Amino acid sequence: MTTQKNSFSVALFSVIFGLIIGAVIMLVFGYNPILGYVALLGSAFGSMQDIGSVLTQMTPLILTALGFTVAQTAGFFNIGLSGQALAGWVGSIWYALTFPSMPVYFMIPSAIILGTGLGALAGAIPGWLRAQFGASEVIVTIMMNYILLFLGNNILQNTMSKGIKVSAETTKQVGANASLQMKWLTELTQGSSISSGIFISLIMIVVVWFVMTRTTLGFEIRAVGLNSDAAKYAGMSAKRNAVIAMAISGGLAGLAGTIEGLGNYLNFFTQNGSPSIGFDGMAVALLGSSSYLGILAAAAIFSVLKIGGLGMPMSSGVPFELVDIVTASIIFFVGASYLIKLIQVRIKAMDDKAATNAAAKKELKASQLEDKNQKGGE
Repeated sequence: MTTQKNSFSVALFSVIFGLIIGAVIMLVFGYNPILGYVALLGSAFGSMQDIGSVLTQMTPLILTALGFTVAQTAGFFNIGLSGQALAGWVGSIWYALTFPSMPVYFMIPSAIILGTGLGALAGAIPGWLRAQFGASEVIVTIMMNYILLFLGNNILQNTMSKGIKVSAETTKQVGANASLQMKWLTELTQGSSISSGIFISLIMIVVVWFVMTRTTLGFEIRAVGLNSDAAKYAGMSAKRNAVIAMAISGGLAGLAGTIEGLGNYLNFFTQNGSPSIGFDGMAVALLGSSSYLGILAAAAIFSVLKIGGLGMPMSSGVPFELVDIVTASIIFFVGASYLIKLIQVRIKAMDDKAATNAAAKKELKASQLEDKNQKGGE
């Protein structure tokens, strides 16, 4: 319980300090920070469409953050979430466009399974290399981000049939049989690109929590992450659990990419770089301190900053890039949690000292009053 409170306080102070740094930078460059942040909140919550955009932004961040958390619990640092998400995105779109007449009740589940499976495969490869040969999953996943990025672009430009493409740079949009968008949600949010993916991501929070905390598999993954030698001595296979953990991590990222393709963009297009949802998901997981409710809250904060920041230049003149500075500052303070904990210790020490001094003064005053009463009685 104490650890959870400390993690929450570190996250809270990280957000506050990040916003303070953003305000200071606004002042230095002649902008009004109050107007800037009011514009940010107004752009994020000003209409149902804005709220829909925030929820759309949250969806993949929740899933990639969950993926990063699973890998981190097993003792791995999965930087390949972007590539794994891209694998799910490309695969699901290609599949959906190849079978445009498939019934919706079969198309959507099979497309989701395919995209998730491709992400799991992309995650399992570095896990297997780490388990079998001791290869650094950090280096392997970074390299795989580039491999999957260029492979995805090559599939679009040179492998997909011309009949499912608008041009060499983009595919057609998927049909209603493969779309995760729901008419009532779109109407409720005034035409935003929100989809049923938000419900899937919320369900996955519960599923991952249950698997990691209430099942034998989750216990073994946590045990391997805490001490692989002790886990091996207890009869657990560190290699097997390493591959499984990375596959689950990649699968969640692949699911995020699938929802981006079938729920948000509805097509695939040439990517100039790896999708940001992977790296942003890592940041969300770090801010959430690997707490499942913390991930939900952190995803909401990042989404509000992203969507709200888009309206800041028009409403207050503050450049959008400032939001990136605020976000980076928040992550900096999460990474430098030692500084926040040190500040907390110092504040607590000052409070304890003040309380001790107050108690001593009160005791001295009571003693003096007692002496005075005794002298008066004599």
